[in-house]
Amino acid sequence: MMTLRPVNHCGKADYGWLQARYAFSFGHYFDPDFMGFKTLRVLNQEVISPQSAFQARTYPHVDILNIILQGHAEYRDSLGNVISANEGECIRLSPRPDLSYAEQNVCPQTPLTRLQLWLNACPQQEYSPYQKITLSPKENKLIASPDGENHSIHLRQQIWISQICLDSTEKFTANLKGKNAYLQSIHGGANIRLNSGNHLNMGCNDGIFIQEETQFAITTDKVFRGLLIDLGE
Repeated sequence: MMTLRPVNHCGKADYGWLQARYAFSFGHYFDPDFMGFKTLRVLNQEVISPQSAFQARTYPHVDILNIILQGHAEYRDSLGNVISANEGECIRLSPRPDLSYAEQNVCPQTPLTRLQLWLNACPQQEYSPYQKITLSPKENKLIASPDGENHSIHLRQQIWISQICLDSTEKFTANLKGKNAYLQSIHGGANIRLNSGNHLNMGCNDGIFIQEETQFAITTDKVFRGLLIDLGE
């Protein structure tokens, strides 16, 4: 079963220095029908003004993935540790409960645009150091996995996240680890065909719930970049 989650049905915020879309309940946005999806707890698309910052805060037991689409981000914890991430990079934070973390757009002119995921971490697995990889906007690539296979980011949960990049002549296929996944568009609106039978008009930043499926196949009539979040259950 494939169910479209249009971006214009998602939660949104405009604080001047921050514009955001929330696929699931987050902050002031609450919808009891969209409290996350399986172990995918948060999926936010956010634009942060130049030299603006989120105040330091603590986090629940999650892994946080930030995919930097534009700009330059800096992350700082309450011990003074600092790590940066640039456009084209994906960084994972596994927050410690006794520390607070801040995020800042350090560019004087360029907005920071990023996609952020919170993934529920297994309770038995504790804090891990920052991890970062580089993403080409034109390659199919495993971004994150439970065991860090193929030099992907290590996650503390049975989740596999892949970047999909297609033009109108290409097809992407994958065997799902479980029966549930989520497809998130990053760039490009297109008419897509999923699993040889589902035709959907997927706009930029739309999402699709994939349920009770064990295989995934996608073709598109235009250039498409997205994330396949295989939830392994």
